[in-house]
Amino acid sequence: MRRIAVFTGTRAEYGLLYWLMKDIQAHPELELQVIAAAMHLSPEFGNTWQRIIEDGFTIDAKVEMLLSSDSRVGIAKSMGLGTIGLADALDRLSPDALMILGDRFEALAAAQVALVMNIPIVHLHGGEVTEGAYDDAIRHAITKMASLHGVAAEPYRQRVIQLGEAPQRVLNVGALGLDHLTRSPRLSRQVLAENLGFPLDAPFLLVTYHPVTLADEPPVESFQALLEALDRWPDHQVILTYPNADNGGRAIIPLLEAYAAQQPERVLAIPSLGFQRYLSAVAEAAAVVGNSSSGLIEVPSFGVPTINIGQRQGGRLAAESVLHCEAEADAIHASLCKALEPSFQQACRHVRNPYGQGNAAQQIVSALATQPLDTLKSFHDLPRSPSS
Repeated sequence: MRRIAVFTGTRAEYGLLYWLMKDIQAHPELELQVIAAAMHLSPEFGNTWQRIIEDGFTIDAKVEMLLSSDSRVGIAKSMGLGTIGLADALDRLSPDALMILGDRFEALAAAQVALVMNIPIVHLHGGEVTEGAYDDAIRHAITKMASLHGVAAEPYRQRVIQLGEAPQRVLNVGALGLDHLTRSPRLSRQVLAENLGFPLDAPFLLVTYHPVTLADEPPVESFQALLEALDRWPDHQVILTYPNADNGGRAIIPLLEAYAAQQPERVLAIPSLGFQRYLSAVAEAAAVVGNSSSGLIEVPSFGVPTINIGQRQGGRLAAESVLHCEAEADAIHASLCKALEPSFQQACRHVRNPYGQGNAAQQIVSALATQPLDTLKSFHDLPRSPSS
């Protein structure tokens, strides 16, 4: 049996990996190993490792790496701690491959350890572009360390090949998160409200804003602009989820909590919804607002408008249901006006999502069972044009 170690450091990433982990777990020729790290182990971010256990998985290694700091130095030191802990974990587990999704600093720590330990890396969601975050460079760096790639759309497949990866190693499987549309039960609005302890008795906005780590978009000022825009819609309730652990994220949390405390009947602040409650909330929301990748990748399949704020997701493929705006109160308000128009709401129900149809997990599992898993690869040069 091939031992496949799956690395997860955040609630959002785990939600995307859930069905893939289930399918690895069920495959007769694969053995699942789970490595939980970073935000999963932090009480500040909801101790989300517990959800992994509740979902029927065994955590084979916990890697503490997250300092109580979101400064650039603190993040860099967290990566160092992760490198040490992951070296011990991978040495003990001795997997045949390490699966990494995306582009976060925790993922880079895992990838560099696997690289020097000669463990093949399977990288998911490579080839994408997010120009406002250093995640963009991390994603491409992991691509060059990886041996097998599962990408979410054909333009991303071409970009990974452009980076020198052999075409036969780059599989266009679609976005993993869309598997939930066909495979995960959702909560009704009433059950969701009871589960949250928050009466959803008015139209509501689902809001997630993460700090922008590369572009000039100060997190506190930008988040305050978002709250100012939300104040202009007093008849809409708001569900606010916490930001991630990137630079500046902790500065947003007190603002978020104070905003919710001032109007508890209208605003709910919650560290983590978990993927079932999150997707159930998306399905019932009037709009999804913020700068999370989910707003561009998963949300369009629900026929729900997305307001994508600022530069964090710059360059990413987007459906016609996604409205882009600057991180300024007036711009966010104008986008909300457009998103909540009945005609736009109706149009969003018929958009085409460029990220696939929701069958990524089975394609990836098939590749894990049959594709060569090795670390020896050659740089794939693109054909030269006649004029070059």
